[in-house]
Amino acid sequence: MCQLPMSRREWLKLSALFTAGGALPLLNGLNARAAQEPDAPVRIGYLPITDATPLLVAHRNGYFEQQGIRAEKPTMLRSWAQLVEAFISGQVNVVHLLSPMTVWARFGSQVPAKVVAWNHVGGSGLTVAPQVNTLHDLGGKTVAIPFWYSIHNVVLQAMLKQAGLTPVARKSAAIAAQEVNLVVMAPSDMPPALASRQIEGYIVAEPFNAAAETLGIGKILRFTGDVWRNHACCVVFMHQHDLDRRPEWSQKVVNAVVKAQRWTQDHRAEAAQLLSKDGPNRYTPHSLEALRKVLAPDPSERGRYLASGAIRHAAWNDRRIDFQPYPYPSYTEELVRRLKGTLIEGNSGFLASLDPQRAARELVDDRFVRNSIAAVGGLKAFGIADGFTRQEEIVA
Repeated sequence: MCQLPMSRREWLKLSALFTAGGALPLLNGLNARAAQEPDAPVRIGYLPITDATPLLVAHRNGYFEQQGIRAEKPTMLRSWAQLVEAFISGQVNVVHLLSPMTVWARFGSQVPAKVVAWNHVGGSGLTVAPQVNTLHDLGGKTVAIPFWYSIHNVVLQAMLKQAGLTPVARKSAAIAAQEVNLVVMAPSDMPPALASRQIEGYIVAEPFNAAAETLGIGKILRFTGDVWRNHACCVVFMHQHDLDRRPEWSQKVVNAVVKAQRWTQDHRAEAAQLLSKDGPNRYTPHSLEALRKVLAPDPSERGRYLASGAIRHAAWNDRRIDFQPYPYPSYTEELVRRLKGTLIEGNSGFLASLDPQRAARELVDDRFVRNSIAAVGGLKAFGIADGFTRQEEIVA
């Protein structure tokens, strides 16, 4: 598979960054930057996926400036390794990061940063080749994931196990009929790999699932939000020193992000235009057609997904992607439990002794987002019941 070596290098690079020795030089750089520029402006780092929507909307709509803080043009990066390196070193100070990746960063390598809000919920799917109609059809085949520490990997493995299939990670050995081989692949490489039959499917954030549909090279077998209801995918991650030393600034950053989430809920078509390659800032290289399919889909598409089984829980009434900022502790706790039983390449030993409740307490700082939510009318402004607890619903 021609794209796998690069993905492998990226994985090894990120694994090195998330070690004490690998992170130390970057953390030294972070501390030096903080000392030299104590009033640094908002510097957003992002990948060109819909997960970044609230950060980009907040920038484009001038919400940071409305809060009285400066914000530079967001920096688009091409891989999780690049994004993490830029964040740990202090080149950027506000990022969206895969929620399981923040667990690894905080507890696997002691990166001094915290989750301050969720960026979005749902927004991902399992896309497969046209001839694949059930999970069982993936037996003996290869499926791509964007990262080992991703909600995509967690949800995919839960679905495979429920179907009686065994996730494996094989570089060369033969794959048995009841096994599904998982490979890490950059999202942008997934559609061409599917089209050329290097892989039989992929699970990833949007709009790469929508791209397969618009290009006619694949179809969505299941939306991840239909497996784990309203799960977080990416979260807003900020440096501990900013939260501790610049609490007013941090509050204003979160205010802007939460305001952007509310705006996006009511202006989905405009958000698609804003993010597209034809938008004023060209935040992403994606077509308006693919982004509208995710953010502002035709209502008739829901019936098609219900008929195909991509959506099985009609009563949940979930959107393809949605936006609400509160980081429920129950999600973080369940995520840690699930990670313990998920196949993950590399060093995952720290998970064995990680207590889920401790993880929720120490990884998340929700004091800012609670204030921001109250300022826009409470959780009901996002269409959900008031109250900062919930029961996780997971049905593979």
